[in-house]
Amino acid sequence: MAIKFSGNFEVQKTPEQVYEFLTDPNKFAPLLPEFKGMSVQDPTHFTVKVNVGVSYIKGTADVKMELTQAERPSRAQYKGQGSVAGGNVSLVAGFDLAPNANGTNVAWQGEAQIFGRLTSVAGGLLEPLGKKNVQKLIDGLQAALK
Repeated sequence: MAIKFSGNFEVQKTPEQVYEFLTDPNKFAPLLPEFKGMSVQDPTHFTVKVNVGVSYIKGTADVKMELTQAERPSRAQYKGQGSVAGGNVSLVAGFDLAPNANGTNVAWQGEAQIFGRLTSVAGGLLEPLGKKNVQKLIDGLQAALK
């Protein structure tokens, strides 16, 4: 099951400042909904621990993340893989930064692929829950970048 998401927002920071924030997992990872912890392996690899829960399936997911594109100060993209109770998830999330008169326009897009028993048990709940959590993350990013 694939869930796609995208949008954009403006912040009153320079593209360089936004890029610095988005490429530092210590700054943005705690904004993830249900964030429990993180370990950083090197400048482009880290593992995030988050609580997940859909219906009666609840648990903790360890998602291994990699910064796969780092084009200062215009683009940052992450790829991640993890296992959750009853399934696996694979995701891609990218941010394109463009200067504007007020600061920076941030265009974001991503896709999550969910595999396994989780999709058959919670199928219809996954997309609305995923979109709600992505919106929480984007709201958190906007607030942190003010």
